[in-house]
Amino acid sequence: MNHLSTKTGGFPVGLSFDDVTFQLQEQHDFEWLRSLGKVFCVFDQQDSGNICFGIEKDGKKKFVKYAGARPLDFSGNPQDAVSRLTDAIPLYSTLNHPHLIQMMDHFRTDSGYAAIFEWFEGECLHSHWSFAEAPKYTHPDSPFYKYKQMPIEKRLKSLDAIFSFHTYVETKGYVAVDFYDGSILYDFSNHVTKICDIDFYRKAPAVNDIGENFWGAKRSKAPEEFELGAPIDSKTNVFTMGALAFGLLGGEMDHSFSKWEAGKLLYEVALRAVSEDRELRYENVSAFKSFWDEAKGF
Repeated sequence: MNHLSTKTGGFPVGLSFDDVTFQLQEQHDFEWLRSLGKVFCVFDQQDSGNICFGIEKDGKKKFVKYAGARPLDFSGNPQDAVSRLTDAIPLYSTLNHPHLIQMMDHFRTDSGYAAIFEWFEGECLHSHWSFAEAPKYTHPDSPFYKYKQMPIEKRLKSLDAIFSFHTYVETKGYVAVDFYDGSILYDFSNHVTKICDIDFYRKAPAVNDIGENFWGAKRSKAPEEFELGAPIDSKTNVFTMGALAFGLLGGEMDHSFSKWEAGKLLYEVALRAVSEDRELRYENVSAFKSFWDEAKGF
C-alpha cells in the first residue's frame, strides 16, 4: 500500500491497494486485507464510517465491510462505527434469509472490525457515489433509472422479495431501521433482489432515541422517525414499505395517483400504508403484504 497524496494538514490521504485507489481523512493500516485476496473495487464515500471492498481470491469474490478508518464523508468517531458494526453482527445470523446477503465471517483487526459477506452481482439502487441527486433519476446507467424502466411485473416481483424479508423480520421480533433504496441490490442479468444492509435493525419494541435525525432517508421515513421518544414498530415499517413502493412504482414522495404505475388497487394499499396517522396504517407488515398480494391478484 502506498501513499498517493497527502495534503497540508494531514488529509485527505490517498491510498492504493492492488489496482484500487481511495482517499481517507488520515492514514490507516489495511495490511490485513492482503490475506483475503486481491482488492478489485472500493466503496469509500459512505457517511456511516464504514469503508467497503470487493475482494477476489481463487476465482471467488467477497464483499468486505470495515469500520475503524476515517472515510472522507464521515464526521463521527471511528470507534462508534466499530461499535455499530460489531453490534450488527448477530443480526445477520438471527435474520438470515434468502433475500439477505450472507455473512461469511467477521473479525477484529488491530485498528477496527471487518465483516465478510458473499459477493452478489447486484447494483445498489441508491448508488450516490456514481449518480448523485438528479442523475440518479435520469442517467441511463443509473441503477435506479434502469430499475424504473423495467416492466411492472419485474418490479412487483422485486418488491415481493423486500416485503417477504420484512415480514420475516417481524416474525423474529425485530423492526427495520435505516431501510431505504440504498439497502437494495438488484441483479439486472438474473433479476434477483437482495437486501444488503440491516446494521441498524432493532429488537422490538424500539423508540426514536435520536429525534429528527433518526437513522434513515427522509423519503422513506415515517413521521415518528422524526420525533424523539416516538415508537418505532411494525406500523413504522408498514410506512417504510409503502414509501418504498411509491419510490419504485410511483412518484416517490409525491403520492399522487398520476405518478403511480401499478393500478388503482395497489395504489390504495400503498396509500394507506403511508398514512401520516399511525392508526390508519395496516397493523403490521404481514397484514400489509396480505392486502398487497390480494390487490395484485394472488
